[in-house]
Amino acid sequence: MRRILVLAAMLVLALALSAQAAQRLTYASFFPPTHVQSKLAKQWCAEVEKRTDGEVAVDYFPGGTLVKAAQTFDGVVHGMADVGFSVLAYSRGRFPVMAAVDLPLGYPSGEAATEVANAVYDEFQPKAFDQVKVMYFHAHGPGLLHTKGGKVDELADMKGLKLRATGNSARLVEALGGTPVAMSMPDSYQAIQKGVVDGGMYPVETNKGWNMAEVVDYMTESHPVAYTTTFFVVMNKARWQSISEKNRQAIEAINREWADKHATAWDESDAEGMEFFKAQGGEVVPLKAGQAETWKAAAEPMLENYVREADSKGVDGRAVLEFTRKSLTEAKGE
Repeated sequence: MRRILVLAAMLVLALALSAQAAQRLTYASFFPPTHVQSKLAKQWCAEVEKRTDGEVAVDYFPGGTLVKAAQTFDGVVHGMADVGFSVLAYSRGRFPVMAAVDLPLGYPSGEAATEVANAVYDEFQPKAFDQVKVMYFHAHGPGLLHTKGGKVDELADMKGLKLRATGNSARLVEALGGTPVAMSMPDSYQAIQKGVVDGGMYPVETNKGWNMAEVVDYMTESHPVAYTTTFFVVMNKARWQSISEKNRQAIEAINREWADKHATAWDESDAEGMEFFKAQGGEVVPLKAGQAETWKAAAEPMLENYVREADSKGVDGRAVLEFTRKSLTEAKGE
């Protein structure tokens, strides 16, 4: 009996030592825990632990509880979080190469946008990411125009509209003749409901994810100028280098799979957002004949402005823009 007790104690000690030996990482995300993108991030953590046989464990902190959205990239650089998931546009001007991805190029899906984002990074390897280890990028489906009270089916209808928009979507609203009003998504619902703004530019999934379909009436099929938003997942470089080569390879394989999973989730969320929008009585409004080229022409100055801004930061903006367009054409299968 004594021998059995000794063996049991040794086993418990061995397991304890094994648990202590596991590298524990922290993962920060601003998405709430109930959001599908947040759930995928948590699943990534579990998959890392599984495929590294418990040698690498990741503790997940959603909802901005560890690092706020706008500070996530720097938080990872400085070790406040080992892994971070946020939006490139929250650090405006810092990522001139990747900023091309968010332009209104006519994205048809999250899958296509995600493919383009990762292709642009792989092609140009931007120096802006030298301080971190990039895990992967993903991007949402087409950002479209939503309005309350009046439908928009031609460019002239944009004049005088006040629309919730931020970053590139704000620039797009302005280029199309509307007035952008910057505000957070949680504030947008009440602002549209009370008539403070006439609608907003946002991806279709937002209709359900943020219940926006309850306060808007129309969704314009503004696909010719549909934009996206690029999300990043990065790791602290020193922490990445501290992981064994075997486990780094395992994580790289997970990263490739999870970029696709996020893209699929964005598109599934768009489908749910569309269904919810229609269930609330929303009307999908096609552009009038000939308007597609008119809207694209109105947005073109944004693309030229990107080229100038990128050039001013030492980036060949024209080369990046043309590669991004080419990648999107390939992602569309055209």
